[in-house]
Amino acid sequence: MKDGSFNVILFGETGAGKSSVVNLLAGKEVARTSPDIDGCTKACHPYSLIVNDVSYTVWDTVGLDEPMIGDTGYLRAIEQACKLVRDLTKAGGVDLLLFCHRQGRITTITQKNYALLYEAACRKSVPIAVVITHLEQEEHMEEWWEQNADIFEQRGVKFCGHACVTTLPDDPKMQESKEAIERILKTVDSHGGYRMATESEVKGKDLVRILRERCGLREHDAYRVAQILAE
Repeated sequence: MKDGSFNVILFGETGAGKSSVVNLLAGKEVARTSPDIDGCTKACHPYSLIVNDVSYTVWDTVGLDEPMIGDTGYLRAIEQACKLVRDLTKAGGVDLLLFCHRQGRITTITQKNYALLYEAACRKSVPIAVVITHLEQEEHMEEWWEQNADIFEQRGVKFCGHACVTTLPDDPKMQESKEAIERILKTVDSHGGYRMATESEVKGKDLVRILRERCGLREHDAYRVAQILAE
C-alpha cells in the first residue's frame, strides 16, 4: 500500500459532472456544482477524501472545452492541467486519471482532451479510466457502455476501466454509481494498479507532435506546453 494519499486527476469538458463525481465519492456536497454552461471550477482544486478507509486526493480541474476563435481560455486550462501533472509528478506522482464524459457522442474535443492528459501530459505512463455521467434516464446504466465501448476503441480512446453513473442526489441508482467508481479506485495501489494494454511510454521527441497532431495546438502553443511539462 502506498504511503500517503493517492493522487487522482479528474478531467473533462465543462458540464460533464466532474464536481458532482467528487460529491458522489464524498457522500456529501464538498465541491460546488453549477447547471450553467460556465461551470464553477476556475482552477484545479484538491479534495481530500477517505474512500473505504483509503486516502485519496482528487483533483478537480478546469473544464477543457472546444476553443472559440480568439479565445485563450482553452490554452490557459491546458497550461493549468499540465502544470498540475508536472508538479504532482515531482511530488510523488499521479496514480490515476479519471476522464469524466457526459453520455453522448464522442467528439473531436473528447479525443483532444484524452490525448492531452493521457498521451502528452502523462506520457501514457499513468492509467486512465472513464466515468460516464448523466445516465439517470437509463434503467440499466451499464448497457450504455456495452453499446458504446467499441466506438471509443475505434477513435483511439482506450481505458483500463469504466464506471457508468448518475450523480442526481435523489436517484435510486446513486449507491450503484458510487460503488462503480469505488471499484476503479480500489485497484489503484503502489504498483500502479491498472495497466494499459500494449501502450509504450511517449518519449520527449514525440511530445510536440502529439500536442500538434492529436491535441490540435498551434506550433507555438505546442512548444509552450511542452516546455511547461519539461520544467
